[in-house]
Amino acid sequence: MTDDLEQYAELASRGPYGVEIGSALITMVEPHPGHEYGYNRWYEDDHFYAGAMAMPWMFAGRRWVATRDLQLLRYPEKSAVAEPVGAGCYLSVYWITEGRQDDHMRWTVGINKRLNRDGRVYRDRTHVFTSFQQHAGAAYRDGAAGPRDKHALDHPYAGLVLEVIDTESAEQRDQLLDWLLERGLPAKLRTGSPAAMCVVFRPLPLPVDKMSYVKPVDGTDTRLTLLWFLQEDPRGCWDAFTGLDAQVAAAVPGARVELVAPFVPTLPGTDTYVDQLR
Repeated sequence: MTDDLEQYAELASRGPYGVEIGSALITMVEPHPGHEYGYNRWYEDDHFYAGAMAMPWMFAGRRWVATRDLQLLRYPEKSAVAEPVGAGCYLSVYWITEGRQDDHMRWTVGINKRLNRDGRVYRDRTHVFTSFQQHAGAAYRDGAAGPRDKHALDHPYAGLVLEVIDTESAEQRDQLLDWLLERGLPAKLRTGSPAAMCVVFRPLPLPVDKMSYVKPVDGTDTRLTLLWFLQEDPRGCWDAFTGLDAQVAAAVPGARVELVAPFVPTLPGTDTYVDQLR
């Protein structure tokens, strides 16, 4: 036991320990029909903590939910991310300290093997869209006056929109990222926009020893993931998020929006919204 404690002290004394986002875990999951309450209770009571927040270098996390009416707002109908497009009614997002992705990954593989071994993994669920993602940039509506991206999972935002864009090559993805950060996002985040910020990520490959129920990550060289943080319920401002596919295609020919999906935050510790998923 003494040796274990000494290892903790040694690990804490070296390596990056800043307060910026280096990467994120973004995971959209569909509980199997009839298992909505069981899945939610497992995630709320156990997995959010033991499978995420208790791990080293994961410094913020939040759960989001898409009720049936929110699922029906999603587009495009034919999505390379979700099939059908309404699949994945729960979204969890976590921030990982810059420079600590590999360290965190080793821990998360080890703890998930242990959780599986101890029967603490809920099986009746499907991972629709799950990957670790590298932070690629952020844009803000309110300049220096508003919260930064590192605050986004703690600030009481009323909604979130997940946008996934595919390109035809790594070079085209770089072109798209430049357009988004320089023109596309600032144009959307003008004064009066319901979105306060948009944070952009590039997916990272999962380790070879990942859990078997998590499918391989698509688009590690060609995909961008955008998280729009809203100060309004997405149902009341959805017009602001229609047509994103046309805007992207016009800016970078060949780029395709594969998912635009609205969510609202869960109420931690409760089953609020579970009866509205179907």
